[in-house]
Amino acid sequence: MDKLFRIGEFVFRLCCPEEVTPPENFMKFECTSGSPEYTYRIEVSDALPRPDGTVSARRPDLTVFCHKTDEGTFESRLIGVKGRKDPYACYREVAEDRAEIVLVRDEIKELHIDPVFTSLLALERRLVKKDSMVLHCAYVEYKGEAVLFSAPSETGKTTQANLWEKYRGSRTVNGDRALLGKMDGRWTARGWPVCGTSEVCFNEDVPIRAVVMLSQAEENHAERLSPGRAFPLLYSQITVNKWNREAHIHIMDLMEDFLGNVPVFHLGCTISREAVECLEKVLAI
Repeated sequence: MDKLFRIGEFVFRLCCPEEVTPPENFMKFECTSGSPEYTYRIEVSDALPRPDGTVSARRPDLTVFCHKTDEGTFESRLIGVKGRKDPYACYREVAEDRAEIVLVRDEIKELHIDPVFTSLLALERRLVKKDSMVLHCAYVEYKGEAVLFSAPSETGKTTQANLWEKYRGSRTVNGDRALLGKMDGRWTARGWPVCGTSEVCFNEDVPIRAVVMLSQAEENHAERLSPGRAFPLLYSQITVNKWNREAHIHIMDLMEDFLGNVPVFHLGCTISREAVECLEKVLAI
């Protein structure tokens, strides 16, 4: 396969052998025009190469290496899955506009899982340079605007999105992620090729009305948060490469701009029609 894709403002070329098939949701981002600014080449092997550089970050499912050349500073990654001992892929940046990925042959069967495939490409690393950031949220379109329900996993994002569909006729665009970026000067929710267990994933751009940070409660209550109160809640649900100082600082600058232009609310909620009505009052939509 040799195809072009566009995610947000990032246009890239993806080359991989026939035995490697991207997930259905990823293919929704294929494009037929545009000049690729980056190329990913995937190959399959029985063993992974040793990444270049020194370790700059480590967690159960990822080890990040940093190496410097005359061209600049590049990353390599050993990519794994939580609960498994060995990584399934090695990502290596070999030039300013190119990365090579080696995939363990026995793991090809797992590539139909959205995050397993998308993690190969370190997309958040490219997109922060496009002034974009990835938010963990249920992305709902209502009356032409996006309402983003955000919270830690198992808090009720999908539940509240479903309640809005049931009682207000909204439509879920993505059940687990949204790419946030500006279009025509306005912060916009854009498509992302990972949707968690919701199985709802569309490649659409909708201007953002509000972000709603959720918590479970015995009674429904909603309030608008000041930027200072909203910042740590929003930050906790955004994909941030903390080991990359330049990118980390830029994400915080983007968040400051976002919070200056998009209202953030807190909704303590039950699973009820009343939760929808409570939020609707403060959103004024």
